[in-house]
Amino acid sequence: MKSSLEFYGDMPLPVRVITPARLAALRERAGLSKAELARRIGVSTRMVFFYEEGRHTPTPQRLQKMATALHCDVEELTGVRRGEERLVDLRFAAGLTLDRAVELLRRTAIGRELGLSAPRLSALEQGRPVLGRNWRDRDSVGRLPAALAKIYGVPARIVVDAWMRTRPDESAPVRPRHRPQRDSSGSANAAWQSLNERQQVYLGEVLRDERMTETEMWMRRTHHLPVPHPAEWRKLPLALDAPAHVVGYTRLQERLRRRGVHDPGAGATVHALARRGLLVTNTDVVHHHEAGEVTRVRVEMTRLGRAVARAGLGEHTEQQPDMPLLSEWLWGVMTRVAEAGPDGLERDALSGRAPFYLGVGYKNRSAGRPSRGFIDEVPVPAADGSHVIGYRWKLTPIGIRHAAEYLTEYRRRYPQVDTTGIPNLAEEPP
Repeated sequence: MKSSLEFYGDMPLPVRVITPARLAALRERAGLSKAELARRIGVSTRMVFFYEEGRHTPTPQRLQKMATALHCDVEELTGVRRGEERLVDLRFAAGLTLDRAVELLRRTAIGRELGLSAPRLSALEQGRPVLGRNWRDRDSVGRLPAALAKIYGVPARIVVDAWMRTRPDESAPVRPRHRPQRDSSGSANAAWQSLNERQQVYLGEVLRDERMTETEMWMRRTHHLPVPHPAEWRKLPLALDAPAHVVGYTRLQERLRRRGVHDPGAGATVHALARRGLLVTNTDVVHHHEAGEVTRVRVEMTRLGRAVARAGLGEHTEQQPDMPLLSEWLWGVMTRVAEAGPDGLERDALSGRAPFYLGVGYKNRSAGRPSRGFIDEVPVPAADGSHVIGYRWKLTPIGIRHAAEYLTEYRRRYPQVDTTGIPNLAEEPP
């Protein structure tokens, strides 16, 4: 592990403040004068001047007001990218002063048990030793991330990640609970077996088309194109109510035709799957350049239908991972990047949603899951250093630490994920 951490570089400084030049640029982008920004955040114009000169730093509450006034995220002001947050960044993003955070924590049982105070929380955020008898109790300290997550309004796993960035020389504060995994695939398998062969093909092809559409939506995001809400794009076009020689076939119809099971229109097979609660159908009206206004039939998978299709296709149904573990799918992505070693993984080798959940700097929808910051796109310079010839995915320092801390648990839970080809994870930390 030591050589891996040395390769990926040192951790950044623990405390973040606004970057004066960035503040000035964001204010100008928003079209605000210093006086107008001062009025909106409740300070004097002179104080805004001090902020932009780097002579003062706004309080968390004023930082939140500033971000609102400038129509940006707090991260844009502090320069902290998604997936690089430390404990102090989470508190500032929540708009909490040190004293207010301590006041809220003291209302919790663990806050009182640990004797939370401003000096102790400050020491925690600065990566310094926190004094106190209960602070040497691993079980007690391990309950604090959940309390911090509640007052900061983020998932507990994000607090654990920020904790490990803040205190890189310590073990992770939380160990996953050892609980038996419930096998929920039995009923899904039974439902799959109750379908006839035609219905099985239909359900499987709808699942594959949904995944293809999901990848297309991800590509649109990466190219900064508008993306419909999932509730809309998950309704997959199945058929147009017009002669096929005029309007052709939808992509889903073409898939079914290649399998030799295509029904005209919605068809009896789709209706049978809908009666079982595996699919939902609906119609709308679209314009076709030759046929004019035509009725379109769309089909959407239900959660049950997705589980049944996955079981029938032999795919493992993922359990909700214990905090702070990754799902089997994301752990598999991590191992692929780790296996690539110092050279990194080709940028195009990762597709779908993985970068939004694991990549530094990625921003999902506002209410979506925050990025863990375990992988990053690292530029590859030309031989003469004159320009960048491409990018590769590499593990970040926190990604390496997370994998090493929880490697044994991952191997126990996801034995089908091969970790033998990643030598930088073969040795766990003491």
